[in-house]
Amino acid sequence: MADSDKFPIAVLISGRGTNLKALMDYQDNALYEIAVVVSNNPNAEGLEIAQYEGISTEVVDNKDYDEREQYDQALIDTLAPYSVSAVIMAGFMRILTKSFIDAYEGRMLNIHPSLLPKYPGLHTHERALEAGDSEHGLSIHFVTEELDGGPLVLQASLPVTDEDTADTLKERVQKMEHEAYPLAVNLLARGDFSYQNHQACFRDQPLKGPIMLNKLQSLMQQHQSSHEQ
Repeated sequence: MADSDKFPIAVLISGRGTNLKALMDYQDNALYEIAVVVSNNPNAEGLEIAQYEGISTEVVDNKDYDEREQYDQALIDTLAPYSVSAVIMAGFMRILTKSFIDAYEGRMLNIHPSLLPKYPGLHTHERALEAGDSEHGLSIHFVTEELDGGPLVLQASLPVTDEDTADTLKERVQKMEHEAYPLAVNLLARGDFSYQNHQACFRDQPLKGPIMLNKLQSLMQQHQSSHEQ
């Protein structure tokens, strides 16, 4: 049952839905509520996770459409009845067209497993290892037409060790993703993160660069303490 006082979001997935599960676990204490989960893959495991929790799900199978524009219009039509305030990309393996991005401009977040602008696209963990990077991490950004190139709001980093493989890096980064993404979405719901004049803003001030997760957590603890005093 939807809570009319909460910020309704759609979550777009293609697979396992690990970030979806993190968003679901956080939402009882959050300002957002997942109104619908949509997948281009009818066999996505994340659909079952959402259905088990009583969240509405929709499938818009990209195999049913010859053109990307047709697919994205079907996606827009599918989301319309839910009147969502934001669209949250959580492992949605589709490159969206301008028509969809325009429909939700400034109201779409994506999470990417690298410290953007490094390594847009796929195989980020392998690429970080091949480059000999000393640190790796994740980025959360507003979605624009540029692939993984929208304004950044949040990043989290970790050191790369000599023992790391692509699989261990993936596991460590995903653990941070599950902490960072619900926090970022909640701040979007609260209005702390916003998109103004093609810039990412925090509390209406343009960000010169992404906020690091540890700094943001410290700011929020200070904010909570000041309200409790």
